[in-house]
Amino acid sequence: MTEKLLDLLKFLYGGSISARLLERTRQLLREYRPRIKPQFNGLTERDSILITYGDQVQSANEKPLQTLKTFCDAHLSGMISGIHILPFYPWTSDDGFSVVDYRQIDLALGTWDDVSSMQNFRLMFDGVINHISSKSDWFQRFLQDDPHYKDYFITVEGEPDLSQVVRPRTLPLLTSFKTPSGEKKVWTTFSADQIDLNFNNPEILLEILDILLLYAERGATFIRLDAIAYLWKEIGTTCIHLPQTHAVVKFLRAALNEAAPHVQLITETNVPHSDNISYFGDGTNEAQLVYNFALPPLTLHAFHTGDARILSDWARTLTLPSDKTTFFNFLASHDGIGLNPARGILSNADFEMLVNKTLEHGGLISYKHNADGTQSPYEMNINYFDALSNPALLKAAGAGFETLDLQINRFIAAQAIMLSIIGVPGIYFHSLFGSRGWIEGVKQTGRNRTINREKLQFDELQNQFVDETSLRSKVFSKFSQLLKTRSSSSAFHPHGTQVIHDLHPAVFVVERISPDRLSRMLCLHNVSQKAVSFSVNKNQIALEPYQILWLKNNPVVE
Repeated sequence: MTEKLLDLLKFLYGGSISARLLERTRQLLREYRPRIKPQFNGLTERDSILITYGDQVQSANEKPLQTLKTFCDAHLSGMISGIHILPFYPWTSDDGFSVVDYRQIDLALGTWDDVSSMQNFRLMFDGVINHISSKSDWFQRFLQDDPHYKDYFITVEGEPDLSQVVRPRTLPLLTSFKTPSGEKKVWTTFSADQIDLNFNNPEILLEILDILLLYAERGATFIRLDAIAYLWKEIGTTCIHLPQTHAVVKFLRAALNEAAPHVQLITETNVPHSDNISYFGDGTNEAQLVYNFALPPLTLHAFHTGDARILSDWARTLTLPSDKTTFFNFLASHDGIGLNPARGILSNADFEMLVNKTLEHGGLISYKHNADGTQSPYEMNINYFDALSNPALLKAAGAGFETLDLQINRFIAAQAIMLSIIGVPGIYFHSLFGSRGWIEGVKQTGRNRTINREKLQFDELQNQFVDETSLRSKVFSKFSQLLKTRSSSSAFHPHGTQVIHDLHPAVFVVERISPDRLSRMLCLHNVSQKAVSFSVNKNQIALEPYQILWLKNNPVVE
């Protein structure tokens, strides 16, 4: 392992200082190793992870992290194995993703003790390591010309050609700041408040390693590497997916393997599928899990068209480089539904249809800046329930309108697809409880993504659970049953295998097989609003609109 770390440091920073950097790395590992409590690091069919903000559920006179623990203990124990608490550090913008201090807890949320109290669940922390808040101590010291922080950030002189740089936003790439030594143009990929860190400076790499080791000490079993694709910058390149970025991921993986082998890295790269899965590396040396970003738009496309064939063809390509890796599957998150991951899979007409449906259903569209100066749709900002079902169709009865139960069945069928394919499910809080879009929040913040980030009151949510006729109660009940069924069968093991079958154009069919091949589950999902029938093993199967059918130990004989 020492040789691997040394080789990566040589690749990143050259041979002249690599030995010294290796010794500093080893010293960090020696310091943290006795402070990190070993944990079980395997994944099973019982694993699923809730994605939530620290203040997602709130009660008067109580810190939100305490309320979140109470809620999860009461409703999710035995059903959800892990909790991804979105950035809970002090922050200044982007709902937590502009971090002021990586090593502290936002006092408005609670304390490190509150986080530790949740360790009956496996915890995922965010490593927001591409950028830091402009109000952070690091950047404020940079603005004061503190020599130690001089190279913590990327400054650009003159007017170099930056046209090749791939951008996830339409905001300016560079932001000017005044310092005692003059005005400086600083690299800001995401916003003027999110200052990119300079990983060309090895001090940054060691700072970040120290922080991730601290997270392991504080109980993280998963660390999500946010926006990792943009980490390394080289003028004259696209500044995305550079070899140095992959080398940094490999370095962090190798170091964590030494001090905290139970901690698994999850890379978050909202990019086309082929680029996304490159962060598995060779199956042993980069991320153990990769966000399956193409799944949300492709699933949405299947339900809007009533045709599962494109989704099925793509799912057939979901192979893994080793039994040490798997996908992190999700349909909704705190962000919108990315379109880029489906490029090369869906046609331009398909994209136009998805965008138009989003707008028709009350959603919004975010755009990205292209190298030729044009803009293109980047993300659909809409709650996944509304993305599937037009809220306006519930307002009255009659021809063309839908019942709430039909919309719930459509939503649950989509979630069942996410739960059935190979990987670990990631379930956004609002999906588990059937939330609709929060357009009022967008009006309050002026940010499109707020539409899916409403905070809920504990008492109100409890009351909705009690009311069995409510949307939240019905969705949670159906979702709970799916999760219990999934966790009871080793066929859904994240390191098992899957076979995609073509039995009917409107039906997504995945056969899951356990690693020991002793358990199988045939999962059928009707993505259309029409009843369908077809034959399986000479038996006739009939599915009602949006019906789910999971058949135990019933393999398809082809």
